[in-house]
Amino acid sequence: MTLNESLQPKGRSLYLEIGGEEAIRRLVEIFYDIVEQDEDAAPLHVLHLRGHGVAHSREEQFNYLCGFFGGPSYYVQKHGHSRLKEIHEHVEIGPELRDLWLKCMQRAVEKAGIADRFRPLLMRHFGFAAETTRNRD
Repeated sequence: MTLNESLQPKGRSLYLEIGGEEAIRRLVEIFYDIVEQDEDAAPLHVLHLRGHGVAHSREEQFNYLCGFFGGPSYYVQKHGHSRLKEIHEHVEIGPELRDLWLKCMQRAVEKAGIADRFRPLLMRHFGFAAETTRNRD
């Protein structure tokens, strides 16, 4: 059993519990709206502008999160894997960026209309993911 599987609720996948593709899409859109519009999130926005851009990141994060939460594996189908460390190896991610990403995601989770009972579980997943991407001290 993987760590992700151990974090899943019993029975239905977290993907289904929170509302499937519609909920994931809404969460991703809100998250990247925060990244693009909030002055505090500027370091994240700059990183995305240096890469393929925010529009690209919106789609890739949607694809990733669908599979991450137990739904369709769009990201794996497209890229052949979903290893976060490899996906982010070209970006220097230290504790500050990790924490900023988590702060923005926490805000997105709160705004996305996801049932309160699932928010702590989502943030545990996101905390695991964020730490996995960290490649600097």
